[in-house]
Amino acid sequence: MSGGLRPAERVLANLGITEPREIDVEAIAWHLGAKVKFRELDTCEARILGHGNRAIICVDSRKRPERRKFSIAHELGHWTFHRGQCLACSSDEIGNRASRTTDPERVADGFAGDLLLPAYLLRPMSQQVQRWSLARIREVAIEFGTSVTATAYRLIELDMLPGLLVCHNKRGRRWFKAAPSVPSRWFPQHDMDHDSQAFDMLFGSAPELAAPSLVDADAWFDQSDAGQYQLQEQTYKVPNGEVITLVLPGRKMFD
Repeated sequence: MSGGLRPAERVLANLGITEPREIDVEAIAWHLGAKVKFRELDTCEARILGHGNRAIICVDSRKRPERRKFSIAHELGHWTFHRGQCLACSSDEIGNRASRTTDPERVADGFAGDLLLPAYLLRPMSQQVQRWSLARIREVAIEFGTSVTATAYRLIELDMLPGLLVCHNKRGRRWFKAAPSVPSRWFPQHDMDHDSQAFDMLFGSAPELAAPSLVDADAWFDQSDAGQYQLQEQTYKVPNGEVITLVLPGRKMFD
């Protein structure tokens, strides 16, 4: 199994991890030579300081459990790829989908995704899902002990969920992730359409989690034929005041 695995997944395989509940990031950190400490951090969300083959990872104890878990995995990514550097990671850097793919923070995020949501464990679970929604994604997230956003992003990244994840703030689109099977012409608009759930949630009185609903595709895509199609959208609010929408295009859009 280890032949086609990425570095973080090889760590899991070498430890004999075969179920999501066995992914204990603090134990994995210790195995990799890093001790985890939790304390209140005022200037960053997490940091790692290493010497030789040993390191200390400090994580802000005030963050949500899923966030602390991701932060540890993120710092282990730095320990793997950027050893010898003293790195302090802010909330804006950990999980910042808008940064460049070559940015060290994105590299560490990629390691964290592989470690917490390894493809070899995620794929069998995803194959059992007939229709995706945030409720189903939340079930997977609970199984792995990860956030809904990290889980949705990973499912889309691996093309297990053939859709898009789009993040907006009141100024417009911040970032998006499309599954590899989504044709590149379906590029989401920067500005929110007034008919979209994202607009209602940011500027109206919509609840923090919307129910799945159908909308014309031209609410999301500036394509001449977009009005011919419908898609499913479901939006939720995240703690920083932004909203994230799961966009599931119909199959005919891919023809």
